[in-house]
Amino acid sequence: MSATHALPAQRHGSAIVIIGVLFFIFGFVTWLNGPLITFVKLAFGLNDVNAFLVPMAFYLSYFFLALPASFILKLTGMKKGMAVGLVVMAIGAVLFGQYATMRVYPGALIGLFVIGAGLALLQTASNPYVSILGPIDSAAQRIAVMGICNKGAGILAPLLIGALVLRGIDDIDRQIKAAPSPAAREALLNLFAARVHLPYLVMAAALVVLAFWIVMSSLPEIRASESNASADAGKTSLLRYPHLWLGVLCLFLYVGVEVMAGDAIGTYGQGFGLPLSATRFFTAFTLFAMLIGYLVGLLLIPRFISQQRYLAVSAVLGVLFTLGAYLTTGYASVVFVATLGFANAMMWPAIFPLAIRGLGALTEFGSAFLIMGIAGGAIIPQLYAHLKEHYAFQAVFALLMAPCYLYILYYALSGHRAGLRDAG
Repeated sequence: MSATHALPAQRHGSAIVIIGVLFFIFGFVTWLNGPLITFVKLAFGLNDVNAFLVPMAFYLSYFFLALPASFILKLTGMKKGMAVGLVVMAIGAVLFGQYATMRVYPGALIGLFVIGAGLALLQTASNPYVSILGPIDSAAQRIAVMGICNKGAGILAPLLIGALVLRGIDDIDRQIKAAPSPAAREALLNLFAARVHLPYLVMAAALVVLAFWIVMSSLPEIRASESNASADAGKTSLLRYPHLWLGVLCLFLYVGVEVMAGDAIGTYGQGFGLPLSATRFFTAFTLFAMLIGYLVGLLLIPRFISQQRYLAVSAVLGVLFTLGAYLTTGYASVVFVATLGFANAMMWPAIFPLAIRGLGALTEFGSAFLIMGIAGGAIIPQLYAHLKEHYAFQAVFALLMAPCYLYILYYALSGHRAGLRDAG
């Protein structure tokens, strides 16, 4: 078949459900990173720079594994490739749970890197899959449905990890600081670190079960190269598609600001002296705002506004909310950071289909480069962690975020059309 929207309605619907479950898994695993930063700071006795190696290890895996993932998908097809990705994630979950319990930080980071590697394979398959599951002009709407699944899980993840692992963290922190001896302190830290073991073993088991379900499911096999009917057959190199490369940079910056608003918000709140018992839930606030943003985007795109115009509006909101965070303090400033979730919500759903438009047989490889752009989630937060050691954290936050949103605005207004003869 040449396009998946030619599938019978029942199979099309079941495909949406299955991919929706995968996006739920993406969200749950990805948005654990925010509370994990708080966890590793205490469990391993780290400063912010070293604690922010959590998102760095996780998101750098996308940079290194996205291109190999595209080759794997060429061999396995998207369906089996998704199952392989889930198994790789399960291995990473076991590694992280074990090494975190042993309080071996490099091993825990390796576990996060392996989880990210599995997600890179899943993302490289599932994002173009959703984009080509119907008309490309309504791809943002379909990805918005996936985003609702993703961010719904993202709200749940920090709440669960907060209840299972971070409960009573202020009291634990005080007990550790007041420990009468190094041995007593180590015993308390070991007990706290061990809290993460069972949840990650359960997660690993669930991922293996889900991989088996994907293999046995009716999910249709799709070749993106067969479905992108708008391709320019005369272009045989990705270098001839400037809109793709501008899109890679756009996704790099977007994921950076998304992770800053979601994972770094707890550390941001701590900069005002807010208690750990409150900041451990801040990621959920950002994800709730993103969920609202997805619902609004689902209603408006493409019926009332094009995905590229909505992207431009979102970028402007990002600049305004960033300024609001800079000009306020305390909980008010944190609220502005959380509302960046609303601004960010429809950016990925708009950028990804705009960037792969017209790639034809090169769609899988173009998607892999876009997935590499997820490394922005590693670099920009790490810059924040380093710079705030020397400068006011609010100013650093604003000076990193505002230029990113301005570039996203450029891509929405004109960058997505670069080199496309038929772009309107």
